[in-house]
Amino acid sequence: MIKGLAITPPIIGRISIGRIVEKNGKRLPEKDDQFTLTTQVQNRDGWLLHPLDEQLRQENATNNGKLRTIPVRMLFNSPELNLRAEYTLFDRQTGRPLCVGNGDSCRRYTPQGIQHLPCPSPDACELARTGHCKPYGRLHVIVNDEEDIGTFIFRTTGFNSIRTLAARLAYYQAVSGDLLACLPLQLKLRGKSTTQSHRSAIYYVDLTLRDNSTLAEALQQAKTLNQQRLEMGFQQQALDHAAQAGFNNATFEFSEEEIPELLEEFYPNSDDDDSTTNHSTNPSNINAKTANGVLKKKLGQRLQAQSTSPN
Repeated sequence: MIKGLAITPPIIGRISIGRIVEKNGKRLPEKDDQFTLTTQVQNRDGWLLHPLDEQLRQENATNNGKLRTIPVRMLFNSPELNLRAEYTLFDRQTGRPLCVGNGDSCRRYTPQGIQHLPCPSPDACELARTGHCKPYGRLHVIVNDEEDIGTFIFRTTGFNSIRTLAARLAYYQAVSGDLLACLPLQLKLRGKSTTQSHRSAIYYVDLTLRDNSTLAEALQQAKTLNQQRLEMGFQQQALDHAAQAGFNNATFEFSEEEIPELLEEFYPNSDDDDSTTNHSTNPSNINAKTANGVLKKKLGQRLQAQSTSPN
């Protein structure tokens, strides 16, 4: 195996809660109140919709065609393998990760190479004082009970979604007796208002049991599915071990192809609150060159201000 190459779950599509709109001749990310499932291919008009997007919308006709729940299963029993979340600081010119930490320890590029250092969290970190270190979560799910190991990925930099998803995954693993991958679950879009959102609704992603399913029924379904998998030779524990080894094969989990998307997630074209940050995880059509141009302009002003200030 090539060292330094992150072996992550195969991605066959994206889940977002945002969309792209054209304003004054520019294509900009805008928050939305529904899910969108896309392929990993985009054209001049944006990301191509995945066939499951239309199928699920037809099944959710009661919401006026808006997709606000998605039936999913987890690929792994371990919550930490399904949801990858860390504090992440990206290079302000290239979009590549400079420092990734969990609030306790971090891996950081330094002149001496990659070092393992303490991570005091962004609020107390000198390197993160510019505000560009943010939580970055990636949730991998199997949509609509497809019998495959290919996943849809939901990316977010919102505390609300990361905190809620992490809690749900841990709780469902515990109550199911480590049968998380067998539980019939769904992603559900929720809204709430806060003083910081100026009383307007902000949206985040939750993970719940499927509609019209009790906990007792879901647990029984998980036991039945687990028994069926054992009889057919499905090795869930081996799958989790293989996934963990793949994640550990590289220092950072990001590929070159993700850089335009990461730039859009961490450095949007306008100052956004937590709600828009969640929605900005739907990467726009802005290509790497355009995104870098916007990024360099903003950060050049910051760097110039810092260079003229006393040390």
